Amino acid sequence: MATVFKSVDESGKIPPPPAPAEDGYRPSADEPFMNERQLEYFRQKLLDWKDAILREAQGTISQLQSESLREADLADRASSETDWSIELRTRDRQRKLISKIESALRRIEEGEYGYCEVTGEPISLGRLEARPIATMTLEAQESHERNEKISRED
Repeated sequence: MATVFKSVDESGKIPPPPAPAEDGYRPSADEPFMNERQLEYFRQKLLDWKDAILREAQGTISQLQSESLREADLADRASSETDWSIELRTRDRQRKLISKIESALRRIEEGEYGYCEVTGEPISLGRLEARPIATMTLEAQESHERNEKISRED
């Protein structure tokens, strides 16, 4: 029987970071950009996301150690192997994501968080809320992706 993993949504993508369970605070454009409260909000959001990923990874390790592929039926065995392959690919993507989360935490410590690495402009709070590891404004990211696509077509 196939195992279903909850760490990947229906599209096969890693779910977004969890919302911090703080006092309901959400950064607002009505306050100074990247003030102490906003920085702490995003720092906690990043830490919570990293912790959730590490807990899921530990669960995968535990499952791998406790379960073995003992299905007698070849179709069941193939299904299990496919499930594990997908799970391990997801864990690899999450390992790379942890690196990006740690980089974002370093940017917070260095006072660079929330600013585009290309233009130096502030990254919108909405974009940071949806993708707290963002390093570019939406416009800079779109331009980067267009240039990348052109390079690939050459």
